[in-house]
Amino acid sequence: MNSEPFSIDEFIPTADEADKAPEEVDVQRAVVEELAADKVELEARANSLSDEVSSLKAQIAAGGSEIAQLKEAVEKGKAEIARLQDELEKERAASAAAKMDLASARRELALKEEASYAAQERNPNALALLDRDVDLPDRFPGETRDHVLEVIKEARNQAEADGRIRLAQVLEGVLVSNEPNGSLAANRAEMKKLFAENMNIVNGNVIEKLKSLNIPYKDADNYLSAEEILKRNY
Repeated sequence: MNSEPFSIDEFIPTADEADKAPEEVDVQRAVVEELAADKVELEARANSLSDEVSSLKAQIAAGGSEIAQLKEAVEKGKAEIARLQDELEKERAASAAAKMDLASARRELALKEEASYAAQERNPNALALLDRDVDLPDRFPGETRDHVLEVIKEARNQAEADGRIRLAQVLEGVLVSNEPNGSLAANRAEMKKLFAENMNIVNGNVIEKLKSLNIPYKDADNYLSAEEILKRNY
């Protein structure tokens, strides 16, 4: 708003107008002053609007910058999604290949097991887990088998503890296929009961029982304790 300012002097009565009534001159002067005040107010409002326009332009510029940043973030997000999708496809392909390898390995194992079973059918002795010569006398009748199975059980437990899975599985197969007859456990329980009834003291009563069972109670001239007798025999 660069209009030329009003000048009150322009409206001062000329000589020709001097004869006009004083009241008319005062009205003209009041109108001029009011117009001048309105012009000042309009200029102030115009300046204020100009400031608002400048502020809005700055906000629009800032908004444009933010929009550009958001667009850039969106593009980066799209690129990351594309990368993840690519990795997912690779993982799916690797998983499919692994499944095929697993299926192939299972088929190969099945063929080997089938061949192994066929060989066992041709040679039944290959399946004998525990065997003995019937002509060989049993030194401890009824206990030999149970002692062997207990040793196998201890070996199985130790193999599992040591992480020797294959050995543990083999020994487990022996234990499953061969049940103890219970003689060893019964004799051990009877001996423990004998000692418990005599307060774990190797007295005359205990000695007589041990003699009847052909179990030694001395080592040379030294008497054995109840614990040592159990450990040596059962």
